Amino acid sequence: MEHYLQLAQQNQAKAHEIISTLNIIEAWNSIGAKINLIGSLKIGLLMKHLDIDFHVYTEVVDISQSFYAISLIAQHPGVQSVQYSNLLNEEDECLEWHITYIDDNHAKWQIDIMHIVTGSKYDGYFERVGDGIVRRLTEKSRNTILKLKWETPDDEKIMGVEYYRAVLDGGVKTMKEFQEYRLAHPINGILEWQP
Repeated sequence: MEHYLQLAQQNQAKAHEIISTLNIIEAWNSIGAKINLIGSLKIGLLMKHLDIDFHVYTEVVDISQSFYAISLIAQHPGVQSVQYSNLLNEEDECLEWHITYIDDNHAKWQIDIMHIVTGSKYDGYFERVGDGIVRRLTEKSRNTILKLKWETPDDEKIMGVEYYRAVLDGGVKTMKEFQEYRLAHPINGILEWQP
């Protein structure tokens, strides 16, 4: 097995271990929220950018309840920092949480949790995009995406969906083709793409 595929496998296993260690699902369930894993981990495309993404839903977003759920997670000694943004009056209609976690190998993880009003614009949106990507992935396209992520310099921030769209819609196979595709198809803000 290629080195980058082994790394992806290891990082994905570690991410699931972290979710369990921090009792993330239990913390949100404790306030009656529905919690969905989304993003690269959910679709099996987490590579070397160590991030875990969740969308959490409640009928009404109670700020104190959201803080309570986060406090349960933040009690773990590996949690280094927590950042919060209130976007309830924005299009997103959510509270945004960003947790920095240091694992037992001293690797830094970012855990992003969006606490969203049920029925708002992005309710289920990223879950549907993820399901669409999974339906279209083949072993070859999956490996191409992981290789492109592996070849991307560590200091270059690229949204995962840019890789997925380039490979699945653009037929991109190499880093050179990916760079050309990005120039020809720039993204500003959230990419509303249906795979």
